[in-house]
Amino acid sequence: MYYCCGVTEKGVMTHNEDALLINDSVIDAGSSEQMLSEPFIAAVSDGVSGERSGELASKMCLELVRDIRYGSECKLDEELLAIHYKLAEYSESDPEMHNMQATLCGIAIDEKNNILTFNVGDSRLYRFRGGRIKQLSRDQSLVQLLIDEGTITREERKSHVHRNIIFPVFGNVKSAPKVDTVSLDGGMEYGDLLLLCTDGLSDYVSVLDIEEILEMPKSLKNRLHLLVNKALENGSKDNITVIAIVYQE
Repeated sequence: MYYCCGVTEKGVMTHNEDALLINDSVIDAGSSEQMLSEPFIAAVSDGVSGERSGELASKMCLELVRDIRYGSECKLDEELLAIHYKLAEYSESDPEMHNMQATLCGIAIDEKNNILTFNVGDSRLYRFRGGRIKQLSRDQSLVQLLIDEGTITREERKSHVHRNIIFPVFGNVKSAPKVDTVSLDGGMEYGDLLLLCTDGLSDYVSVLDIEEILEMPKSLKNRLHLLVNKALENGSKDNITVIAIVYQE
């Protein structure tokens, strides 16, 4: 069994361009908690176009992901790429929604408890194990490319002039995204926690603060709210969304 808890918050923004998916529930406000047996999918999405189209892009993306009947025989990368083309087609059919786009980061657990991670954009997946956080996803962004090349350091990323430039994501009408799918070797151990979040959290809360909050003897829902509040205290100017998944034997 898996306990999943998610929170999404508009923060200082007037509307929420983030959304989250836990199994069959897509929300863009408030929180969701579920005890789940495999198979299921959990994911976060961040609309990147602004105005109404950003809100629609993230929610529509996750609603389409929700419709995937996931299992060990499912070719998830193909299913996800098909969602990109549906979003792009929809955005070109309505001038008000032109080029609406969304990031996507999540996990898919099949009936055999195998875990497949997937990512497009700069939302993130972390694993919390033994009191330490490790980033499992790789940002699809210009600054990450510069870090990989050794041109800038991870610390310089925070203030880099091009820190907001990401590679093509879902719905981009000019270029199809590259869907990164990676098997999580060994699955989850008892006590592991997987954390999905949008950049409204990861850009404003340090790894040390995330570790400290997740170690607190509080309910998981309360700890997620503390993470959101920490991002707001640190000046987050974005929507904030986070999901935690815990394996329970």
